[in-house]
Amino acid sequence: MPEADMEGTCFQEKVATPASGFFLKGSNSLDWGMKNRLGRIFNPASGRTVMLAIDHGYFQGSISGLERVDVSIMPFAHLADTLMLTRGVLRSVVPPEYPRATVLRASGGPSVLKELSNERIAMDMEDALRLNACALAVQVYVGAEFETQTIHNMTRLVDAGMRYGMPILAVTAVGRDMARSPRYFRLACRICAELGAQFVKTYYVPKGFDSITAGCPVPIVMAGGKKIPEIDALTMAYRAVQEGASGVDMGRNIFQADAPAAMIKAVGKVVHEMMEPTHALELYNDLKREEGK
Repeated sequence: MPEADMEGTCFQEKVATPASGFFLKGSNSLDWGMKNRLGRIFNPASGRTVMLAIDHGYFQGSISGLERVDVSIMPFAHLADTLMLTRGVLRSVVPPEYPRATVLRASGGPSVLKELSNERIAMDMEDALRLNACALAVQVYVGAEFETQTIHNMTRLVDAGMRYGMPILAVTAVGRDMARSPRYFRLACRICAELGAQFVKTYYVPKGFDSITAGCPVPIVMAGGKKIPEIDALTMAYRAVQEGASGVDMGRNIFQADAPAAMIKAVGKVVHEMMEPTHALELYNDLKREEGK
């Protein structure tokens, strides 16, 4: 029998036990493991995230800037809060000592040559746990031909995620013939949140974006979309967080920039410190010049 230790006496009775809520919108009732994963995706100090999306190859193949992820992306990937990618690229390219959170693409099926909404679940929860993912992303096509199927994909992942403490990111996809209106995104984001997604990725619209974030009870991350001029991308990110977004998930506007590392640093200043776009552009150009020396 081990010797009995001295009985504790330092209970600090006059110090109240803190009962603080979790820092993310709509997340306080989640389990500890899920909160821990979300706390690695989102910066607790700002409550926001800069995600770097490099998962485009799952349906588009080798697009410009992603031909060699090991050469063009990994040298600056640590500057993101979170890396969004496929499990194939994670296993084959990303070093196990990579220090940031990862969000894995969990739906897929059709290529860019087919009907994109005809997606299925493309990985199981056990593999996500083996890869130490912080969340899984699933495409949801509200209003498209396979709307119900993609929503069912999401709810199945939500159920599995609740069992294992894995957050689910619902990505509101927009088909070729679907208008990008506040009304549409209010509908799509609210459906995803109502059916259990822990956070939602959606597009920015110049008018009414604040109504989209206000009407969604979980965090919204703004999608970067196609490549636009740097000042426009920085302005879009600034307006999105000003209007309630909990961060951005940018891909082409970072890795297709002339200086991707400089661009992600500038985006980070906008998202986490609310730096104004003109100042962020100056920072980008200064960093770009330094890289060129």
